[in-house]
Amino acid sequence: MVTIKPKLRELLKERGLTQGQLSEMTGIPQASISRFDKNEQHLDWHLFSIAKALEISVEDLFEIKE
Repeated sequence: MVTIKPKLRELLKERGLTQGQLSEMTGIPQASISRFDKNEQHLDWHLFSIAKALEISVEDLFEIKE
């Protein structure tokens, strides 16, 4: 079984960014970023916008365990 967990909190901490700052960078509401970080909702365009803003791949937004 594969488990997939967002690792946005760690990525933001590494970069010294807040969810609010990421919201400004991406145009995604901060509440939506929070839902993504809590693994409640993943809209496709949000994933790509966040990955682009952080200059990483979409896959790098997640911790994937097999």
